[in-house]
Amino acid sequence: MNGFGRSRRWLLAIVVLALVGCGEPALEPLPRDATILAFGDSLTEGVGAPDGAAYPEQLARLTGWTVVNAGVAGETTADGVTRLPEALETHAPDLLILLMGGNDVLRNQDLAEAKRNLARMINQAQAKGVAVVLVGVPEKSLFSQSAPLYDSLAEEHGVVLVDDLVASLLRRPGYKADAVHLNAEGYRAMAERLAEVLRDEGAL
Repeated sequence: MNGFGRSRRWLLAIVVLALVGCGEPALEPLPRDATILAFGDSLTEGVGAPDGAAYPEQLARLTGWTVVNAGVAGETTADGVTRLPEALETHAPDLLILLMGGNDVLRNQDLAEAKRNLARMINQAQAKGVAVVLVGVPEKSLFSQSAPLYDSLAEEHGVVLVDDLVASLLRRPGYKADAVHLNAEGYRAMAERLAEVLRDEGAL
């Protein structure tokens, strides 16, 4: 191959890489009066922190949007499947932040079933035209990363995944109220990271 041909191939490769790096944001911009439904268990409810310090309330202050705290401590994904339709109907959100599965992990429940339940919740939201941001929770082991099922769900359903957020916060003692819950500073860090993701993905 002559030098001209090689140059053309290099130029094509550079163009392709540039296009890949400039992908379109995954989320549509949300209106100023948008409602976000923060749905989950104790990490959404804010166990471990004072009233008003849970991540949904802190995210609302950071973004100016209405963020509904629909967290219920102790719930599993099976509970969430039952509860989510009414929450979607009641609040008519523009965006769902889904943070669930920790209690399935802690109780050694079948993670294949947890994945199916999370998939059903994603489908419930998408059927109503609600965008979904999925937050992964760690496996039940020291210094673990998010369970692999979250990455699979994000790929299969085309949703934004915030992968290592919970695991990374729980590895920092100054952010923890106990072994599995955050304190006010931890929930603040969670809200800040979620606001950053929403900004990077085009919602904010």
